[in-house]
Amino acid sequence: MNDAPATHAPVLDPITVEVIGAALSSIVEETGEALIRASYSTNIKERRDCSTALFDTAGNTLCQAEHIPIHLGSFIGIVPHIMKKHRVEEMQPGDVFVGNDAYEGGGTHLPDIVLAEPIFVDGAIVAWTVNLAHHSDFADRGHAHIYQEGLRIPPVRLYRAGELQKDVLDLILLNCQVPRERLSDLRAQMAANRVGVQRFQALCTKYGTAVVLAAGAALLDYAERKMRAGIAAMPDGTWTFEDVFESTEVTEHLPLKVRVTIQGDAMALHFDSPKQLRAGLNMTWTALAATAYYVVKSVVDPTILPNAGLARPLTVTAPNGTVLNCAHPAAVNGRVQTCQRVSDLIIGALAQAVPERVTACSNSVCTVATFIGQRPDDGAIWVYLETMGGGAGARATKDGLDGVHVHVTNTSNLPVEALEIEYPLTLLRYELVDDSGGVGQFRGGMGLRRVYRADQDCRVRVDVSRLTSSSWGLLGGGAGGHGAIECGPGVVFDKDNAVLKAGQWFAVVSPGAGGYGPPNKRDSAAVARDLAEGAIGQKTARDIYRYAG
Repeated sequence: MNDAPATHAPVLDPITVEVIGAALSSIVEETGEALIRASYSTNIKERRDCSTALFDTAGNTLCQAEHIPIHLGSFIGIVPHIMKKHRVEEMQPGDVFVGNDAYEGGGTHLPDIVLAEPIFVDGAIVAWTVNLAHHSDFADRGHAHIYQEGLRIPPVRLYRAGELQKDVLDLILLNCQVPRERLSDLRAQMAANRVGVQRFQALCTKYGTAVVLAAGAALLDYAERKMRAGIAAMPDGTWTFEDVFESTEVTEHLPLKVRVTIQGDAMALHFDSPKQLRAGLNMTWTALAATAYYVVKSVVDPTILPNAGLARPLTVTAPNGTVLNCAHPAAVNGRVQTCQRVSDLIIGALAQAVPERVTACSNSVCTVATFIGQRPDDGAIWVYLETMGGGAGARATKDGLDGVHVHVTNTSNLPVEALEIEYPLTLLRYELVDDSGGVGQFRGGMGLRRVYRADQDCRVRVDVSRLTSSSWGLLGGGAGGHGAIECGPGVVFDKDNAVLKAGQWFAVVSPGAGGYGPPNKRDSAAVARDLAEGAIGQKTARDIYRYAG
């Protein structure tokens, strides 16, 4: 006969749930800062291209730090993939799993390497701490299919009971072009996970494991309730929106479409797109879902907690084997470009239901320039990845922001001093592009121009969009300016890359964003300010705004 006392679910009060929720947020934020401070590469220590999160034992997001929204796409698949491939009963404290694959590892593209570690309390797994860092290494590769894009890592143990599996690490580093950076950044990721483990264990010691886990479940339910309440406050109906996507990787315009249906307290988003491409622009379903979750949350209620509960009222679908829901072995390296367009696609549909809550179209792209070269002194390969901001869409009451990252990207600007110290590149110009923000009662944000000079021979690969299409305005607002690539004398841009000789220059221009409302309603003082600051030219002031001051 079993005389063990019966276990009962702890009784929670709202204050305890709120306190534990704040503690979980603090853990992921501290973990993220530990990763950034300990990292080696400029992409992480300066540009902060990384994310951290906590998951429950079922693989549900408990909390994600305020870093990069698209990284949720890699997080939501990693823990289920680990548990599918490895027996939970055989896991030990100190086990750390590494993975990045888009099809067998829950990832969205190969440079985003995830480290996941189970958190043990009293001999049992109670949660997972995970972090992701974008390793700017897999450059100068093809993008016809995923086998050309870098090393595919299914979830495998990098540490076993706290002991480094050196053969696994050696295999990873051998397939990297800049192994010194990769080793240092992987060590930083490991250090960050240790912070997550220790802080969560301390939280369980303070409040009791049962209370912490029950609070985590309550926070998921709370996020679901807030999402449902926000959706229910919106009108019922079905709205569609279409746009095109073009890129330096493809020659044709790709038609993209979304159908958003709101019924009661639930929302369904269905996407249509062409068949998957032999180009790195395809999105896995997890990338599509992460994009949709971010946009809907930002429109419905930005205060909703960033956990798995917010996804429960949402249904995200797209035909399998298409650009927006690709299947193996589709290439996915540039999936963020398509994610950006999908973000504005959803906003275009929701603008028909709640125009006061959304912005006009933002620059709809993550403009990327990736430089790769070889140092003449020791022959070492160097890789530098630069992502540029652009215009943010104008709002119902304010102008759009100039030269910022939008939507699923959230990386920081790399200071020019850091760029020129670490790489054989000189930045000749860094400026906002005049007249690139869409006109309107509220002006769209302006794009950026960055002009680079190569101080050594190197190659550059560029991802940019809106070269011929435009970021649309809303309710009478004008379209934003185009993106562009500009070449100095002797530089030939072929499809998406160019060879630069020492002393040659090369420029990338990011798109501007759409305006909001008819331009004849813009305040004349705002027009005068735009003119004085160079945001618009005399012709725009005179012909569009009818400004005679």
